[in-house]
Amino acid sequence: HTPPLNFWGEKIMARYDTVDVNGSEMRICIAAPEGPGPHPGMVLMCHIGGLDEFTEDRIDRLAAAGFVAAAPDKFHYHDWIEDRNQRRATLRDKKLLDDINAAVDHMAAVEKVASGRIGIMGHCMGGRTALLGAGGTDRFCAAVFYYGGRTMISWGDDGPTPFELIPNIKGPVMGFYGNLDKEPAPADVDKIEAELKKHAIPTEFHRYDGADHAFQNFMNPDRYHEAAATDS
Repeated sequence: HTPPLNFWGEKIMARYDTVDVNGSEMRICIAAPEGPGPHPGMVLMCHIGGLDEFTEDRIDRLAAAGFVAAAPDKFHYHDWIEDRNQRRATLRDKKLLDDINAAVDHMAAVEKVASGRIGIMGHCMGGRTALLGAGGTDRFCAAVFYYGGRTMISWGDDGPTPFELIPNIKGPVMGFYGNLDKEPAPADVDKIEAELKKHAIPTEFHRYDGADHAFQNFMNPDRYHEAAATDS
């Protein structure tokens, strides 16, 4: 038996567990570091590609860095839709918060996770969802946002936007953005950074000249920016 390898030719350590959320089976891509623990935890909110090779790679790398890492499949309520805009349109913020809470509960139940030492991060729409989770729950002590757009609109139109939830964030925030990005555009990034600092949330944003949206996604050769991806 040959173990599966990732983009870099390394053995994939991530596994898939399944939990019930609102009567729907949700997959969670999860990996844990070696050693007895307890370890800090990180919930990774996937990008528009879902639980793909990029997401698996991020989970592996978080585990190698010492985190129990878990990525919930936010698309589980519907059959997979190939068109990315139609796929995005199925998402609702209230259900996303349920998914996030289920991922935290599961990782704490099956792995040795340090209580009070769990963060949330995400890329692209996952960056937006990570902002939603950081402000919409009380589960996280830190957050990392990679180029998440559409933060000032509600998905479902029945609750606050991720931007409006910023005052609720507990703990420090890091953000990574490309200056060529149009969603979020640099002006939107300025607003997010200013709102975080307005509420005295420790904030560290990094912006990269020559980098566009999805600059860390090695599966997208048109957008991948090695220098920005490696630095961030």
